[in-house]
Amino acid sequence: MALFSQKNARKQLNAEAEKVNRADLETLLERQKSIEEKVKGSGKLERFSADIKLMFSMIRDYWNGSYRNVPWKSIAAMAGALLYVMNPLDFIPDLIIGIGFVDDVGVVALCLKLVESDLHTYAAWKEIKEEAGQTAQAD
Repeated sequence: MALFSQKNARKQLNAEAEKVNRADLETLLERQKSIEEKVKGSGKLERFSADIKLMFSMIRDYWNGSYRNVPWKSIAAMAGALLYVMNPLDFIPDLIIGIGFVDDVGVVALCLKLVESDLHTYAAWKEIKEEAGQTAQAD
C-alpha cells in the first residue's frame, strides 16, 4: 500500500478546500513568499514551482477582482492545496526527512489535475492582458 494514496490526497484537499473563505485568500497571499521558499527547498515539490506561482497569480487576480472567470470551487481547491503545503504538521509532517513532502506533492498534483482547464484559461487571459499592456506602452 502506498504511503500516501490519491484517495488520501483527495480527502485532504477536500477538507482544506471546504474550509477556505475569502479571508483565507488574503492570509495566503500574504504568505506567498514563504510558501514559495518552502517549495524551492523541498526537492519533491520544486517541480511544481511554476504551477504554484500561476495558482498564486490567479488567486491574487481573483482577490483583487481583475479575474473572475473561474468558479469559486477552483479557487478554493487551489487555496486549500496551498494552505496544506503551508502547514508543516499535515498528514505526513514535513519534518520527517525523506518523506515529509510526499503528501504535499500528492495534494498539489491532485489540485492541478482538478483545476487544469481553469489554469490554462487563466494563463491565456493573462498572456493576452500582458500583450495588450505592452502594446499600449509601445504607443
